[in-house]
Amino acid sequence: MIAVLSDTHVGDKAKALPIPLLEKLEEINPELILHAGDVTSSKVLETLEEIAPVIAVRGNVDHLSLPEEETVEVEGMRIGVIHGHQLLSLNAQFLSLKALDMEVDLLVFGHTHRFYFDSFSVYGRRVYLLNPGSPTFPRWNEAGFAVLKPGEEPTVRRVKLW
Repeated sequence: MIAVLSDTHVGDKAKALPIPLLEKLEEINPELILHAGDVTSSKVLETLEEIAPVIAVRGNVDHLSLPEEETVEVEGMRIGVIHGHQLLSLNAQFLSLKALDMEVDLLVFGHTHRFYFDSFSVYGRRVYLLNPGSPTFPRWNEAGFAVLKPGEEPTVRRVKLW
């Protein structure tokens, strides 16, 4: 089980990670945490590392030394992580092409602060797109994160904080 977060914005929009987020993460006990950028504080990574190993990328407001993109393989599924601000548009077509470019089965992205999960067939290949939303500063959405069970047919569960 993988916990997927993005847009925590601790220090610029939020004072700290919400206690309900930490409680739910502890309850889920993920084997890995993916963070799709706008971490904005190394404290966030330190706190999350106490729960599980973290793979994080740099968002458009991050000043941390993080990579622009990452890939990881879990249970035979290649997962890519980006923030998304680098793309011309965050529509499904651009995101699906980015997934193909990164040679991943599932692309995690953030930036919009809105939960999104869907799959598309692109050039005969199935790609999955996941935005976990934001646990601290959601837009037209409820605060939360996602739980991903990787596999040939990945499942995603949205976890709302309130």
